[in-house]
Amino acid sequence: MTRADAPLPTPTGELWPGKAYPLGATYDGAGTNFALFSEVAERVELCLFDADGTETRITLPEVDYFVWHGYIPGIEPGQRYGYRVHGAYEPEAGLRCNPNKLLLDPYAKAIDGTFEWNQSLFSYNFGDPDSRNDDDSAASMPKSVVINPFFDWGNDRPPEHEYADTVIYEAHVKGLTQTHPDIPEQIRGTYTGVAHPVMIEHLKSLGVTAIELMPVHHFANDSTLVDKGLSNYWGYNTIGFFAPDFKYTSSTSPGGQVQEFKAMVRALHEAGIEVILDVVYNHTAEGNHMGPTLSMRGIDNPAYYRLVDDDKQYYMDYTGTGNSLNVGHPHALQLIMDSLRYWVTEMHVDGFRFDLASTLAREFYDVDRLAAFFELVQQDPVVSQVKLIAEPWDVGPGGYQVGGFPPQWTEWNGKYRDTVRDFWRGEPATLDEFAYRLSGSADLYEHTGRRPVASINFVIAHDGFTLRDLVSYNEKHNEANGEDNNDGESHNRSWNCGAEGPTDDAGITALRARQERNFLTTLLLSQGVPMICHGDELGRTQQGNNNGYCQDSELTWIDWDAVDTDLLAFTRVVSALRANHPVFRRRRFFSGKPVGRRGQGGLPDIAWFAPDGSEMSDEDWGAGFSKSVAVFLNGHGIPDRDARGQRVLDDSFVLCFNAHYEAIEFTLPPKEFGAAWQLVVFTGPEEETPADEVPGGGTLTVDAHSAVVLQALSAEA
Repeated sequence: MTRADAPLPTPTGELWPGKAYPLGATYDGAGTNFALFSEVAERVELCLFDADGTETRITLPEVDYFVWHGYIPGIEPGQRYGYRVHGAYEPEAGLRCNPNKLLLDPYAKAIDGTFEWNQSLFSYNFGDPDSRNDDDSAASMPKSVVINPFFDWGNDRPPEHEYADTVIYEAHVKGLTQTHPDIPEQIRGTYTGVAHPVMIEHLKSLGVTAIELMPVHHFANDSTLVDKGLSNYWGYNTIGFFAPDFKYTSSTSPGGQVQEFKAMVRALHEAGIEVILDVVYNHTAEGNHMGPTLSMRGIDNPAYYRLVDDDKQYYMDYTGTGNSLNVGHPHALQLIMDSLRYWVTEMHVDGFRFDLASTLAREFYDVDRLAAFFELVQQDPVVSQVKLIAEPWDVGPGGYQVGGFPPQWTEWNGKYRDTVRDFWRGEPATLDEFAYRLSGSADLYEHTGRRPVASINFVIAHDGFTLRDLVSYNEKHNEANGEDNNDGESHNRSWNCGAEGPTDDAGITALRARQERNFLTTLLLSQGVPMICHGDELGRTQQGNNNGYCQDSELTWIDWDAVDTDLLAFTRVVSALRANHPVFRRRRFFSGKPVGRRGQGGLPDIAWFAPDGSEMSDEDWGAGFSKSVAVFLNGHGIPDRDARGQRVLDDSFVLCFNAHYEAIEFTLPPKEFGAAWQLVVFTGPEEETPADEVPGGGTLTVDAHSAVVLQALSAEA
């Protein structure tokens, strides 16, 4: 039902001019101000929906600076609404206004309902992209929701962990808790489930200081996936940059997801855990010129999207998803900055991981580290103070930008992932690269004034094999995705250890377990910021599927009934070692120069040794056949601060890595580096554990495909 410009459904029936700022729907306790930017609109109708779906259309009375606005007394939280924008429909000129299509507010703080994929959501007739379709889409569209902005934060304060002390845990809100037996069923897979005491205790036991949530901005399930009985599980298909997705809420009231999200953040903060959001500002769910008209396309297409210069009916696509947000336009940039600021100030999140961040740096064509987006972030007093993590690539030309982001940013270090995978699977000529990655990737970050913490180290992320699958499969097995196994990365740098997939061979199973421990040890003891992918500490598998983006099922959820308790215990031990010893989380790059007072002139802060005990030479680094190396980390004289701000000192370690297929005898550094060494971590089989204590200059055998971590017991003065 529709009532065009009917009496307002409010106690007073009044419509006031309102204000052009802030954009979106803003409830002040007495009524709601509505404001929508559109430079191409000729008229804008606000559409209010009753509980039974009856629509009332109200022409917004004022427009200032291309912002259409009005204030309605009595409109309260829970009110569902949308917009209809009247203007030119000339796709060849980039104009796609069509008032028959109900549009989501780009600034909606909550969205209620799902898309019912049918002809009405598209502005052209199927089979004829040059035609115009005027079917009304309101009945098939979710609705924007006016929210209650008030929330009792109590004494909430951000944990504000320094990067050097940070351990990130990448997780999917639903997949993390959907099967957890100790979490009440009605809150599994929700924001409340993430904040459940059982889940918080698990994170704290791993030493996690920040949980990085895969996209929680409201997203659309692609019609192509829905038709196959699949879904956009990962959520990289945003249509609401301010709205936490209602799919992850246990609340039944429109807009209730906002309160639930805030309660989750408050609980995690109380436990000392930061909340980082994976955000997708590079594109939206409206896709290319064949996509639906859901929001920004019908509001102001050329302002919000990058269009092809010489044929504006088409979209520039640097993301592989059909469109790219137009970061060269001030209002598109404002949308991004307003969204970031909102999530920090109103939702209390602690940082962001930017999906395909190179796209945001394409102000014109090339990736530009001086782009307006970076300038706005740097000068913003709110956004500049939280954790900013770039996925430093996109699919456009010159898009791979690892090491190329501004000093304020940290980066997912794709080179770390590739090098560590290659090293442990025994690839040739990776030893020098492995040393760079282990010591903080100075070759990538030092020249721009950044520190080791600029490197977000990871071996596994949501996109690709799980850790268990990385050591169990040589090939991807994505048949369940319905694309004939053509989707997903084919070059995974994985090694199945001798059999593809599940096996009863005890030797292969033991080798796989050893490799998992190798990867976790390397990750947690490398300089930089480690990121663990959810479930890797538990032995999670996706049965060889390396592209679970469309699998909202047991395939991608953590199976809490199949936890590898030994691997979990091992992960906790290594993470605690990192937390207790600042030599593994340095704030500066190694220099190789002497520090401390021991020996003549002191010992270097880092030293690399061949297995025979000699210091590594250029020839050693260049030997492609070499798969083994030891590193001395000088922990004496490294300043750190405890909880009282008092300066503390730590001791030194030797780490021996053997990626060779045979056991290697290592000669430890001479006694001036350490009079004796105690074994603290061994990734190999328990029955082959080296001696608990080895004298300086002594030898120990490191089993094939194993790592050993030794701590100094004492040293000569």
